[in-house]
Amino acid sequence: MTGDTSNAAPPVGGQPLHLEATELQLAGQFEEAASAYQLALSIAPNDPRILSNYGGLLAAQGFFDQAFICLSRAVSLAPDLADAWCNLGNALQQMQRYDDAIAAYARCLRQNPEHTMALSNLGVALDAKGEHADAQNFHRVAVRLAPDNPENHTNHALSLLAAGDYPAGLEEYEWRWRVRTTEHHGISGPTWDGANFKGRTLLIHTEGGFGDMLQFARFVPLAKARGGRVIIRLRPELAALIERSTKPDLVVTESDPLPDYDIQIPALSLPLALGTTLETIPFPDGYLITDSDKAARWREILRADDTRLGFVAPPLRIGLVWAGAPHRGVRDAAFVDSRRSTTLHTIAPLAAAVPDAVFYSLQIGEAASQAKSPPSGMSLIDHTALLKSFDDTAALISQLDMVIAVDTSTAHVSAAQGKPTWMLSRYDQCWRWLSGRSDSPWYANLRLYQQEAPLDWSAPVQKMALDLKIVSHTLRAEIVAE
Repeated sequence: MTGDTSNAAPPVGGQPLHLEATELQLAGQFEEAASAYQLALSIAPNDPRILSNYGGLLAAQGFFDQAFICLSRAVSLAPDLADAWCNLGNALQQMQRYDDAIAAYARCLRQNPEHTMALSNLGVALDAKGEHADAQNFHRVAVRLAPDNPENHTNHALSLLAAGDYPAGLEEYEWRWRVRTTEHHGISGPTWDGANFKGRTLLIHTEGGFGDMLQFARFVPLAKARGGRVIIRLRPELAALIERSTKPDLVVTESDPLPDYDIQIPALSLPLALGTTLETIPFPDGYLITDSDKAARWREILRADDTRLGFVAPPLRIGLVWAGAPHRGVRDAAFVDSRRSTTLHTIAPLAAAVPDAVFYSLQIGEAASQAKSPPSGMSLIDHTALLKSFDDTAALISQLDMVIAVDTSTAHVSAAQGKPTWMLSRYDQCWRWLSGRSDSPWYANLRLYQQEAPLDWSAPVQKMALDLKIVSHTLRAEIVAE
C-alpha cells in the first residue's frame, strides 16, 4: 500500500509551526513531527489540514485507532478535503476495515478524480478482498497518471501476481527496488536477464526474509543450466540446506567478503529472468534435501519420545508453527506479521480432532514460550532448543508426518521437501498463494486455509480440524505400513 507520509499537505495559512511539522513528516522524522503537530493542534485544534496530516502520521506509525479518531474529525470539519479522506482510507485499510476504506477512497476521488494515492490504495483494498480485476482498473489509472511513482507500480504488480498473471506481474514487480520502504539489495553490477552466461559468473543474492529465499532457491539449478559459474550469497542459517539442495558452485554468507562476479540478480527476480509462468514453476513436488545423519538422529529422538509417552506403535506426529517473526524494526513487515500470526491456544481445536496425535513445536522466537503451557488435551513436545539452523529444522520435519503452520519460513521448509503442509493464511494473503485457491502451483503438498474475515481464525481452524480428523486415518495407515 502506498504510504501515508507522502500525503501530507501544508495547512491553510502555512504558519511556521505547521510547515515544520509537515517537513519533519515528509522527511520521515516521525517523533519530532508528532510533537510539532500536537503543539500546532493545541493552538488550532479545528484545523482540518493539520488533523489530516497528523492522522496520516499516526497511521504511518501504526497508531490506527488514534489515526481514525483524528481523521474522522478532519473529514467532518472539511468534507471536501480530499487528502483527509485518503488518509482516513489508509488508516481503515490497515485496520482491515476494507469496505469502509473503499468508501473513504471513493469520497476522496469525488473531490479529486486524479488523486493517485487514493486510486492506487483503493486498488490495494480491492486486492485484499480478492477482487483483482476491479483493482487493476484503479492501478492502471494510478500508473498512467503518475508513471514514475514506484509505489503505484509495485501495488499494480502485486495485484497482477495475486491474480496469476506472472509475465506482466513479474515485469512490473521490478519497480519494488525504487519504493522508499524497500531496502535495496546493495549489490552493484549488471542484472542478469536470463541469457546464457557461459564463461562468466552469476551472483544470486538474498532478498526478503528466510521464506522468500527458501521458496525461490528452486530456480538456482535452472539458472546454472544457462551458463557458467553460480554463486549464492545468503544468511548463514540457510547456507547448509540450500547448498546441499541446489548445488551452486559456491555459497557465501552475508558476513563473508563479496567474491568476484560478472552479473548479479536478487532471488525474487529469478522467475522473471527465467520466463516463469504459473504452469512452469519448477519442482512443485519438492527440492530441499535433508542431511541424512541429522535425520537419523531425529529419528532416534522421536522414538525415545514414543517410548517415554508409552506408544507401542509410532503415533501421528504433527509439527506446529503459530506465529511469524515480529519484525519490529520494519514497519510494514510488522503490520503483516500481526495479521498472519496467531497463538497456540487459537489452534487448540486441532488437538481435539486427533486426540491421540503428538504435536511437535517448531515455533521459535518470542511466541515459542507458549509451548510451555499447551492447551488442555494437546500432547506437545518442544525440542526447538536443538534447532540451530534451517538444516536442523528440515531434518526434524523429515521425521514428522505433516506440518501445520502460519505463513512463515518453516512452512516453506516443510512444503519444499514434499511434506504434507497445511497453512493458515491471513485474509489479505500474500500474492504468491493466489486468490480463491486452497492448493498452490508452488508446492504440490501445500493446502491453504485462508481467513474468511479479517483477523478471524475461527473458520479456517474449524475447517482444518474437520479435515485433519478425516485425513488422520490415511496418515495413520501409512505410518503402520512403514
